[in-house]
Amino acid sequence: MNIATLVSTLSAFAWLAFFGLLVAAVARAARQKSVRALTGGILATMVLAIVFTVLGLGLVYINPEERGVVKSAFNDQGLRPEALGPGLHWITPFAEEVLLYPISRTTYTMSVATTEGQLTGDDSIRARTKDGQEVFVDASIVYQIDPSKIIQLHITWQLRYEDELVRPTARSTIRDAVSQYGIEEVVSTKRAEMEELITNRLAAAMSDNYLTLVSFLLRDIHFSPEYAAAVEQKQIAEQLAQQAKFTVEQKRQEAEQARQVAQGIADAVVIKAKGDAEARLIQAQAEAGANDLIAASLAGRPELLMYLYISKLAPNIQIMLLPSGSPFIFPLPDVITQ
Repeated sequence: MNIATLVSTLSAFAWLAFFGLLVAAVARAARQKSVRALTGGILATMVLAIVFTVLGLGLVYINPEERGVVKSAFNDQGLRPEALGPGLHWITPFAEEVLLYPISRTTYTMSVATTEGQLTGDDSIRARTKDGQEVFVDASIVYQIDPSKIIQLHITWQLRYEDELVRPTARSTIRDAVSQYGIEEVVSTKRAEMEELITNRLAAAMSDNYLTLVSFLLRDIHFSPEYAAAVEQKQIAEQLAQQAKFTVEQKRQEAEQARQVAQGIADAVVIKAKGDAEARLIQAQAEAGANDLIAASLAGRPELLMYLYISKLAPNIQIMLLPSGSPFIFPLPDVITQ
């Protein structure tokens, strides 16, 4: 509790005491009793009440987050030239009056949610894009009064600056900015650029009217039900197209993999066939060479051939078929020799 509030409280108690004593005196007088004992108390409490009342009207305490504009009957402009800063101040009772202005940061919100903004109900900003689509913007403006320009603000706007300056300026600036972009740009590609444009324009407009823009917050962007349904259908179609593209790519990769596997198998078969052919060729060449050696070794030596033939006969052979007209398996040696 500051001193000004304390003095006002004491003034109220003094007036209560005064009226209490006055009622008691009237009651005693009605019963024809002496009121001389109460007279001094009545006068004392009246004087105290008046003194405390005057002090309460003259003392003004300004909080650190406030500034006071003094309406004065002693000034030609009707105002003191300087605003009152934090602390205890004295003004002339009945001739001067203090109007308090907050200099702390204030947030003004316009939202589709019924309980978020300064106004109840849907307070979002309705705007149209460059391509004619309707959007609804939720935004918050954080601002504060320039302490050095409170007198000018009071002269121009008094206490109407929020309803008649901040709100309409913000809504108009947002609508103008949205109208310069297409719907796709507002939603995604140029949203940050649009937010920066709004911030710069709003800061300039508020600075010209003795306010400082701390920040502009583009909270959300909504669409009309028709456009929202169209966007949803487009997203579904894009997802289906992406899925089909993925399926095609998957099938292509599977086909390529199968082709590569088949190519590998075919290459392996060719390589194996070449290897088998080369092996057979080498074997044939070896057999031919061996036959040449055998033929060379048997040349002019028929008895060796006969010996090899006989050695190959099974030891348990009992019956043999002989060529027609040949009584022996082999010619007799003496016959061959002859």
